[in-house]
Amino acid sequence: MDSIPENLGEVSEIEKALNIANRINMTVEELDIVERRAIAMQDERGRIIYAEEQGEEKGRLNQTISVVMRLLKKRFGEIPETINNQIEDLLLSDLESLTEDILDFNSLEDLESWFYEHSPS
Repeated sequence: MDSIPENLGEVSEIEKALNIANRINMTVEELDIVERRAIAMQDERGRIIYAEEQGEEKGRLNQTISVVMRLLKKRFGEIPETINNQIEDLLLSDLESLTEDILDFNSLEDLESWFYEHSPS
């Protein structure tokens, strides 16, 4: 093992460990173990990054739902539970669109029409 694969080189601790292993003449089996551990660490790092991204996305979704609910309540008063449920089921992109469109609504019927127009066919 003369070189470190590029994707593992991103993690400096792994790169250092593999360089040390090469210098102390580890056996092929020992190097294989080190390499498998390095790959496992990289996989774990990827899972952590993915989980963080999912958490951030969920946070943005919840925040946008909250903004939409507050805007609707301020504009129309109490909102029926069925409408609340429909809002909670929207994708982030639809919520962002709804946030802009709320300014054009004159009644809850306008909101219901919006749901009809934006429902999956």
